[in-house]
Amino acid sequence: MRYQFQSPPGNVSYRPSLFPDAIKILVSINFGIFILQTISRSENLLFPLFGLVPKLVWSEFMIWQPVTYLFFHGGIWHVLINMFVLWMFGSELERLWGKEHFLKFYFTTGIGAGILTMLFGLNSIVPIVGASGAVYGVLLAYGITYPNRKIYLYGIIPIKSLWFVIGVGLIAFFSSFSNASQISHLTHLSGMIIGYLILKKPVRWNELVFKLRKKTIEYKIQKEHKVLSQQSNIEREIDSILDKINREGFDSLSEDEQERLYKGSQSLSKNRKKD
Repeated sequence: MRYQFQSPPGNVSYRPSLFPDAIKILVSINFGIFILQTISRSENLLFPLFGLVPKLVWSEFMIWQPVTYLFFHGGIWHVLINMFVLWMFGSELERLWGKEHFLKFYFTTGIGAGILTMLFGLNSIVPIVGASGAVYGVLLAYGITYPNRKIYLYGIIPIKSLWFVIGVGLIAFFSSFSNASQISHLTHLSGMIIGYLILKKPVRWNELVFKLRKKTIEYKIQKEHKVLSQQSNIEREIDSILDKINREGFDSLSEDEQERLYKGSQSLSKNRKKD
């Protein structure tokens, strides 16, 4: 989809820079990483490690993925379109909000979109990459902030930016029910929803950081408790088998009991080494 926007004459009394600071930083980093990943030809290694793989985040505790997935892209058109839309709709927002506020909004929508995508696909092992979650949040913010700006679809059809955003949102919503495409429409929709919530209710960063730290600690404790519980069950099972050996001798064990004794001993040995 091609589009351009038109600002009413007289709204800007100065000649703005082509790339505001935050946009310049984001575009430079995204293109820099894309060039490096293309040169290395290591997407099969980089995407599972730094893309968003919901199952790995939960099972392997790869908590960096909801951030790093924003900086990797699946192809030249993927990164070009995302960065073009970011520049086109984000530049004016940055001038209005300032660099710091714009970056907070960008990363909150992008990371939040990644977290929502994980919640709806806990067992997914398909890497999700791209800045689209954050970019769609920026697009939503532009439509709400400047609802009457004209956007020309394909350079011909005029449409108000608010209706354009609503149309894009509806496409993302209905497309999220289909698995026919490799595009994560759920991530796009999540970015728009979080962007809307932020604009209606500003984020209190101290509370957000506290809640995230609390959830992280709770998850670690639950995981450790589960490991200790499993280890305790194995120890009880081994003790029961050893008692039988003391009473009746090793030859009295069935093949299943011998196998459980062997595997249980190995598991306990590994856990002790980790400790």
